[in-house]
Amino acid sequence: MSRTRPLAAAAIAVALVVPPLVLAPVSVAEPRPAPVAPSAKPATVTPAGEHVLQVDYQVQETGYWCGPAATRIALSARGVYRSQASLAAELGTHTGGTDWIGQVTRVLGGYVGWYETKEMPNDPPTQAQKDLLWRDIVLDIDNGYPIVANIVAPPGNQPPGYPPGQTIYHYFTVIGYNDVNRTVLIADPASFSGNQIYWLTFDQLASLIPPKGYSA
Repeated sequence: MSRTRPLAAAAIAVALVVPPLVLAPVSVAEPRPAPVAPSAKPATVTPAGEHVLQVDYQVQETGYWCGPAATRIALSARGVYRSQASLAAELGTHTGGTDWIGQVTRVLGGYVGWYETKEMPNDPPTQAQKDLLWRDIVLDIDNGYPIVANIVAPPGNQPPGYPPGQTIYHYFTVIGYNDVNRTVLIADPASFSGNQIYWLTFDQLASLIPPKGYSA
């Protein structure tokens, strides 16, 4: 801002009346505060070793459509969406369920290729069968393909929420793994006691599949 200089002494001797100099107020703009960035949402931290596929989960629509529902969940990871009813027809599912994991492999392969049937007839499984199962889980998940497993869950060896006094013959979908703590992420269409997506130890999964098999 320019300063007003004082009137010279010679100007006072002049007879003219000089009106006082009125200075208009000068508005000084206050500096605007610097914009503050909105606080960022905390980033989601993926636990070390965790590998998980995105799927479209559905609860099975009948008591015997676990096979179609598990197949549908697996296909959704590949961007393929079919109704459980249409998959039940393709699988040959009846009121007693889906008889064999090979039926699931055939339907999965028809849509996306890739899948093979892996049998685990030994109960408990051999170390070679367990090693193959782990390799299949890692290979399939890393390439974007969930695994569909046919399981037998007797009392005393069941996933969370299962009816404790019954042996459950079932299909569910493996959608992830953690290679640090050797666990697997299950998408379970039965939703027993509301348990839909949950982690199991790999050893428990390996103990549930015999004498059935899986599609990988």
